[in-house]
Amino acid sequence: MTRQRLIDGLAQLQTPWSGRLDDVDFLARLYDIDRLPSRDPRFATAAQDIAQHRLWNNDWPDDWIFEDTRFGLTDGDEALLAFLAEMLHPAVRLDSSEVEQLRTFFNSVLIHDGYELVKIDEISGAPVFAPRRIGSGVRGAMKNLIFAAIGPKPKIVLDDAVNNDLRIVQNEKGCLVYDRPLAAHGLTWAELTDWWADREGMNGAAASDISLSLYRRLDRSLGNNDAERRILRRYAQRYIRLGPEIPALIPQVYLHYDPYTRTRYLPGASPLGRQRMDFLLLLPHHVRVVIECDGKQHYADDDGKASPRRYAKMVAEDRELRLKGYEIYRFGGDELVDSPTSIQMLDDFFDRLASRHAD
Repeated sequence: MTRQRLIDGLAQLQTPWSGRLDDVDFLARLYDIDRLPSRDPRFATAAQDIAQHRLWNNDWPDDWIFEDTRFGLTDGDEALLAFLAEMLHPAVRLDSSEVEQLRTFFNSVLIHDGYELVKIDEISGAPVFAPRRIGSGVRGAMKNLIFAAIGPKPKIVLDDAVNNDLRIVQNEKGCLVYDRPLAAHGLTWAELTDWWADREGMNGAAASDISLSLYRRLDRSLGNNDAERRILRRYAQRYIRLGPEIPALIPQVYLHYDPYTRTRYLPGASPLGRQRMDFLLLLPHHVRVVIECDGKQHYADDDGKASPRRYAKMVAEDRELRLKGYEIYRFGGDELVDSPTSIQMLDDFFDRLASRHAD
């Protein structure tokens, strides 16, 4: 039904799905059409038969792509959503009013299936879109990923307040700053290690050596927190077992940044809460998963007595994050003792989390 609504709507709008490209060039952006088979026995590849029937003879209907099983638009959500997002890409369509008209139409149809197309990036001022599930994920694009701080707190200034460009002017060697655009699929361990290789001049080194170097640097940021270390260590086993294309588990990520220390505040005032997240996963569809390891300081005063005030502050911060679209999962420190039970519990948790967010 969704596919037919899209076909009917595009016909009514009289908007070619390939934009300013021809069908061959458009599809080559998404598929290896020189390897896909031809439906015409005179040709060997999809590229050849599409050119024959759409560029030369023009004897296929405009909506032929939606019924051609070679391209997967009849099979499920992923291929169709990627196709629609590509229709809005600046390389395909430059007229901003036409792009917005199409996006509005697509979203009015996709809403029935729980999806929408949202801006994730831009190229020379033109928006780039990707699909996400409605009601999931964090709105807006990632601009700054500062993580794994070691030693004194970094001092940060706005280098360009208009563009929200940050610059670390003190203690910059003690923290990591991921400075590449975030892809629609999130941030994988493979992408993080590629960035690390560039940063450390390790290009050409064995992939295992690069991964180990980065892992050791992330591990250092946990200090003497053995409970957090068990989470990082157990997740690292997933890279070995499942490969580096799974999401990267990023420790000690700055969420709020307060330039002042506690001693700079007036009596009764307090700094921003939860300046750092214990762990962050950046998943597809703008989903951001926060993992927190709760020690006694989360629910007790300095003297060890239960503190309703501290607990209330923690849950209020969780509430604000959830309203912004973050998912939050908490582990109690007693869950993360060094035992086979803890290992199995973490494995089960990460398996279920991956299944929950499987495309």
